Amino acid sequence: MFKKEIDNAITILNEGGLILYPTDTVWGIGCDATNRDAVEKIFKLKRRSDKKTMICLVANQFMLEQYVEKVPEPAYDIIDLSERPVTIIYDNPKDVAANLIAEDNTLAIRVASDQFCQQLIRKFKKPIVSTSANIAGEPTPGNFSEISELILKGVDYVVNLERKKTNTSPSSIIKLGNDGTVKIIRK
Repeated sequence: MFKKEIDNAITILNEGGLILYPTDTVWGIGCDATNRDAVEKIFKLKRRSDKKTMICLVANQFMLEQYVEKVPEPAYDIIDLSERPVTIIYDNPKDVAANLIAEDNTLAIRVASDQFCQQLIRKFKKPIVSTSANIAGEPTPGNFSEISELILKGVDYVVNLERKKTNTSPSSIIKLGNDGTVKIIRK
């Protein structure tokens, strides 16, 4: 079942489609983070301004290093020591869709901590966008049953795992500058 869901999701991601999937935090809408057109589809589906950025998930620290010019040393400790999922905003991302990168040349990236996301991303071999499964301005769904019909119908594939899981807390977000600055964006 797990393998089948990963294979199905990868087929859609490779075609530039959108998936709805359980993440290490809340249910997310995802796509190939290197595909500009796929990223644009998420902005349209969520009715979200493309001035607002989205998070990317990577499978591990090695993959993180492939998509950021320089990972500040404190990031490794934060990732290793955090007791819950933590997203870090990095300076100078590279090799991702241009419409994912914020105006200040930063990108929010999280090393996925759950098995499904790690395996999916590892097998896909590229980062995946992860944005909450809601229309912009509406509450983030705490579980699968709270996801709107508009989102369910707007994606190309819905992963059939963890439909009963409830998780209402998004990740913490920390901005780490290459100049040594640390700023907590969301606790």
